[in-house]
Amino acid sequence: MTIDSISTVVTVAPTAPRQTADKAIYTCPMHPEVQQDHPGDCPKCGMALEPKVGAASMDDEESGELRNMTRRFWISAFLALPVFVLAMAHLIPALGAHSWVESDASRWTQFALAIPVVGWAGWPFFHRGWRSVLTGHLNMFTLISIGVSAAFVFSAAAMLAPGMFPPAMRHGGKIPIYFEAAAVIIVLVLLGQVLELRARSRTGSAIKALLNLAPPLARQVAPGGDHQVPLDQVKVGDWLRVVPGDKVPVDGAVVEGHSSVEESMITGEPLPVEKTIGDKVTGGTVNGSGSFVMRAERVGSDTLLGQIVKMVAEAQRSRAPIQGLADKVAGVFVPVVLAVSALTFVLWMWLGPEPRLGHAMVNAVAVLIIACPCALGLATPMSIMVGIGRGAQEGVLVKNAEALERLEKIDTLVVDKTGTLTEGKPKLREVLPAGGWEATELLRLAASLEQASEHPLAAAIVRGAKEKGLVLAAVNDFRSVTAGGVLGTVAGRTVMIGKPDFLRNEKVAGLESLEASATKLQEEGSTAVFVVIDGKPAGTLAIADPIKPTTSEAVRELHALGLKLVMLTGDNHRTAAAVAGQLGLDAVEAQIEPAGKVAQVKKLRAEGKHVAMAGDGINDAPALSEAEVGIAMGTGTQVAIQSAGITLVRGDLRGIAKAIRLSRATLRNIRQNLLFAFLYNALGIPLAAGALYPFFGLLLSPIIAGAAMSLSSISVIGNALRLRKVTL
Repeated sequence: MTIDSISTVVTVAPTAPRQTADKAIYTCPMHPEVQQDHPGDCPKCGMALEPKVGAASMDDEESGELRNMTRRFWISAFLALPVFVLAMAHLIPALGAHSWVESDASRWTQFALAIPVVGWAGWPFFHRGWRSVLTGHLNMFTLISIGVSAAFVFSAAAMLAPGMFPPAMRHGGKIPIYFEAAAVIIVLVLLGQVLELRARSRTGSAIKALLNLAPPLARQVAPGGDHQVPLDQVKVGDWLRVVPGDKVPVDGAVVEGHSSVEESMITGEPLPVEKTIGDKVTGGTVNGSGSFVMRAERVGSDTLLGQIVKMVAEAQRSRAPIQGLADKVAGVFVPVVLAVSALTFVLWMWLGPEPRLGHAMVNAVAVLIIACPCALGLATPMSIMVGIGRGAQEGVLVKNAEALERLEKIDTLVVDKTGTLTEGKPKLREVLPAGGWEATELLRLAASLEQASEHPLAAAIVRGAKEKGLVLAAVNDFRSVTAGGVLGTVAGRTVMIGKPDFLRNEKVAGLESLEASATKLQEEGSTAVFVVIDGKPAGTLAIADPIKPTTSEAVRELHALGLKLVMLTGDNHRTAAAVAGQLGLDAVEAQIEPAGKVAQVKKLRAEGKHVAMAGDGINDAPALSEAEVGIAMGTGTQVAIQSAGITLVRGDLRGIAKAIRLSRATLRNIRQNLLFAFLYNALGIPLAAGALYPFFGLLLSPIIAGAAMSLSSISVIGNALRLRKVTL
């Protein structure tokens, strides 16, 4: 087909619906089950909802939530600074002697400046806090809004209606005010929100990198000439030109021209792959020096790149079982904190020094502020988001957080042979004729019969014959027996190919000589296929599936991680044993049917083993589902990939070692975060309640409590971000 015929093809090709951007779905980073089609706040925790593809879909600085919080922070900081200085001036020797420090003008100035800080800058927190009360999901914003409101309302009442307070509450003739606590807490919480939003956006760096692989425009070939169109306007059936140095826009097939394409994002191999008419190309790969025209076959979210982005984004929002611990604690945490705050108020009113009401209120507010459970809530999802993103950068796609957590405990790895340990592309190694047959004629007849078969070994025989330039004949009366062999008529001769049991069932005698010659081949790792012509043994075909160059290294890495490796294969015992011995596997089970693989996985689990299964074929899907963690080779079938919890994009067994190291690092990071969050609250609440006052006369100011609360969240996120640098 030539370029001149493109106009005809474009005109008559069936029209596919134009790919349009899916409507954004917004979800909560801490509660992924919360989803809606518009921005807003999570009804459970009050956090701002994000697009499901994560913060990666938007630039850090362009986030509306981040811009809003940043603006509120800077304005409130500007207004709160003089409030803080005026309130603390009496503690500074150079300023404390001035009469204006305690004057009514100073107090009214603090009141005036605190109003916009609390009423405007802090409004999102009060809104979220009130919503948490209405929905019954008490959260960090419940505590913040109650604490700040208590400090501000008390101080405002002291300014507007001082006569309502008894004389015993006056200090130096005036009711104490706490505008600086209310204002500065708002500023500190806003600072925490800004830093958290910035840090959270960095967790999507892996998805950003994936999204950036696709070019924004494609060169569409049309009757009037090439023109560039946005990528989301490309539809199935479009013809697209890819010039030297361009990225392939979507998945498709080459219809004109040839080039070499760098596919390291899929294969991990830096060497370009030659592409000519009929070859498949993948969106996001990089074209070399040639130019070609391709037909779009998968566009938008259907492309390999789109599926990877979707898979990573969904996995980042999934919940690990370990998060259940944090959820249970958080479910009772806020009511307990409210009770502790109330108890703190009562005890200070009963036992505290004068002014009792002032001390009671300050310490009760400090308890509310320091106990905000944001660090506890962020501990698990932040580590999951960063860890899964880090895996995606290495070609390890995690289906959900549960698979990542289960992988940490795996001690036994069950692997299929073909396509997992080996390349999955069998090659004809040797032709051994018998009974006076010539090797060339034996191969020609065998390959002619195998043309009608879809078995990988059949394809190897046909390829081997064509490489030798043999002309194949037509097949009549073809019949295939599952797991046995094939038979038919070629050039007037009855030809049968298959296993000894199959041939004996077909009343073939004298197979002993072929079986003897096959033994040596099998011991060398080859599969022996017997050929019978006109009812008599005619020879043996030796077919070998080469072991992947990276498999030996992968086995060593997995053994170093403490895993036992078990190979399950449908191949014969001698061939399986040869491969297992060459690689140093711990156990091997041969001549296993798909149902047998499932039974073997069940048996290992019944023995108390934590089992992962790695495979690439449709026949592996049941066993992948039965294992605690299924691992699919990305070069395998879609059924296997859908059945697995982990997918290795590059089909490289070393990816399993990377996945296990990632799992262990992520779970270790989560435990560190949870430990810090629990310890922080266990120590912070008693300090805020005034536990040190009887011994050292020290009290924790609500301002310090607010700073500690914000820093706790940032420290948890910072610890999670360390996973971006973990070595896999």
